[in-house]
Amino acid sequence: MKKIGILFGQENTFPQAFVERVNQKTSGRFMAEFVSIDLVEQNVPTDYAVIIDRISQDVPFYRAYLKNAALTGTAVINNPFWWSADEKFFNNALAVQLGVPVPRTLLLPSKQRPDDTSENSFRNLRWTNWEEAFQKIGFPAFMKPHSGGGWKSVYKLDNPHDFFRAYEETGQLVMLLQEAIDFTDYFRCYCIGGKDVLIMPYEPRNEPHLRYATEMKTTGDAGKKLMATMKDYVLKLNHGLGYDFNTVEFAVRDGIPIAIDFGNPAPDADVNSVGQQNFEWVVEAAANLAIERANAFKPGQDNLTWGTFVHNSAARSVPAAAPAKKAAAKRPAAKKETAEKAAPKPRKTTKKE
Repeated sequence: MKKIGILFGQENTFPQAFVERVNQKTSGRFMAEFVSIDLVEQNVPTDYAVIIDRISQDVPFYRAYLKNAALTGTAVINNPFWWSADEKFFNNALAVQLGVPVPRTLLLPSKQRPDDTSENSFRNLRWTNWEEAFQKIGFPAFMKPHSGGGWKSVYKLDNPHDFFRAYEETGQLVMLLQEAIDFTDYFRCYCIGGKDVLIMPYEPRNEPHLRYATEMKTTGDAGKKLMATMKDYVLKLNHGLGYDFNTVEFAVRDGIPIAIDFGNPAPDADVNSVGQQNFEWVVEAAANLAIERANAFKPGQDNLTWGTFVHNSAARSVPAAAPAKKAAAKRPAAKKETAEKAAPKPRKTTKKE
């Protein structure tokens, strides 16, 4: 019997509730448990049909384990290959192509050179015109790592002086410079399985345990329109990126939801921060997704979710092999016929020879 596992770190409410809920709902058809890892051998399948990943962003060993598990058939949620390639700047660029509004954003070279590089390593990089950069983004602004999370190394900047002071502290981090959105409403939206969406009013300026203790400001028909637009944007982003379990944050300016952060494949699901009602929704949706993926499990095959960006790119790269085979099949016969005409006829031999 294949199992459903959850891989986690310091969490103490969601993993336990998830395992209990799956076991209640499956009645023995699948067993849910905390993932147990022993010796990890290349190309050897795990005991798990599905693994919910909540920690590999912080533990490289776990990330390598999950890639090997996915290669041998485990449905890892979220796709460990995509998350290894994922970063905020690319996500923003893809959002623009998908028609989802995002803040104006620039990618900045790291303040310090990476290890084992020299000035010659950057001969293709022109000097950054900071005045032009500030004109494009404006102030106030935010500076944050192009790949990261958890509010680490995030700076609020009110002027160029703030920028240069903060930039000095970033070392080898590659940073984003992003316009600050003066918002009237803010939301955090769960998306699970690419279809289930929970839109939660959220106040990022509150203390962590009070960020969900707020209410939606937009009401009436405008509020209904806003909710529908956010749901549409949430689904577009998660289908494009290929996330099974993610959150999207929106800052609402002039009635328009602007996606601020939407690469959170191990988002906060602790009952003490999200609240009991939201927690119940997440546990139920995650359990249903895991059971659905376990039922669809095909041993030894790719059971991962891939976004439309990857699907479309892969489809364009597949060579049209069939016509080439037909053309190749005709050529050998023609060559054989030509060779027979050109070959000299064998002459008769005599006894003397």
